[in-house]
Amino acid sequence: MYINALERRISGHTLEKVLVVNPFVLRSVDPPLSATHGQRVTGIRRLGKRIVLVLGGDLFLIVHLMIAGRLKWFAKPPKPNRRLWLTAFVFEHGTLVLTEAGSKRRASLYVVRGETGLHAHDRGGLEVLEASPAAFAERLRSENHTVKRALADPRLFSGIGNAYSDEILHAARLSPMLLTKKMTDAQVATLHAAAQSTLRHWIELLSRETGDGFPEKVTAFRAEMAVHGKFGQPCPVCGALVQRIRYADNETDYCARCQTGGKRLADRGMSRLLGKDWPRDMDDLEVTPS
Repeated sequence: MYINALERRISGHTLEKVLVVNPFVLRSVDPPLSATHGQRVTGIRRLGKRIVLVLGGDLFLIVHLMIAGRLKWFAKPPKPNRRLWLTAFVFEHGTLVLTEAGSKRRASLYVVRGETGLHAHDRGGLEVLEASPAAFAERLRSENHTVKRALADPRLFSGIGNAYSDEILHAARLSPMLLTKKMTDAQVATLHAAAQSTLRHWIELLSRETGDGFPEKVTAFRAEMAVHGKFGQPCPVCGALVQRIRYADNETDYCARCQTGGKRLADRGMSRLLGKDWPRDMDDLEVTPS
C-alpha cells in the first residue's frame, strides 16, 4: 500500500536530508546517515515487510514499521510532533515522516551500501504470489510448526504476518494449530490457493481505497476482515462467534465451526483460569443475545 504511494511521490526526487527525532530509530552507523543527503531516490522496493528506498551512490534506506509504525506525507513543512515522530525524510516538494504510537519503540531505520548489504536484511521468506504450488508446499513443510506460525514466519513466507495469516486460514477452512508436516497434499493445495486469493483481494481492495492519495488508515484490524480482530463477533460464513488464542502481544482469531470442527482451541490464560469449566465445544458455549 505504501509502495505505490511512495513511488508516485518521491521516486526520481532528491532526498535533501534525514532528520532523526528519536535516536533509537537509527540502528546502523556505517554508512553514516549523512551519506544519503543529496542523493536521488531511484526506486522503492519491498523486502519482506520492510520498505526500501533505493538511492544514488549505491545506498539503501531500510524502514521497518513493525506493528505501530506509520508513514505520513506532508506537502507543506509540518510542525514536528516529538511524541510520535521518529524521523523525517525531507524533499524539496514535501516531507515523509515515520511515526510510531505507544511507548514501545520497535520501528527501525537502517542505512546500507550495495546489494550485499541489503541482502543481509532479507529474512529469506518465499513470495507467496510468485510461488508455484510445489514451491509453496516445499517451503511450508521445510519445518514442522503449526500452520499459523509457519505462515507468519518471515523466514518461510514473505510479508504475510499475523493478520493476513488468520484471514488465509479462515478462507482455507484450516485450523491454525494444524502441524505443517501432518498436512495432506489436498490441504496444502487449498492453503496455497487461499493464500494467493486472499492476498490479491486485499491488495486490490486497499489500492482502490487509497487511489492516488497517501494511505491514512493503516491498521491490522479492518472492518472487512472475516476473523482477525473479530473476537466475539459472528463469522461471516456460518454465524458462529469468532474465537481467539492470545499470546504475548499477538492473537490468533479463528472460527471454530468453519476451521476446527466446532472445537474451541485452548487459550492458555482462560483455559487455566476456568479449568474443567472451559467450554471446548461450540455447542457448550452459552451465548448471551445482544
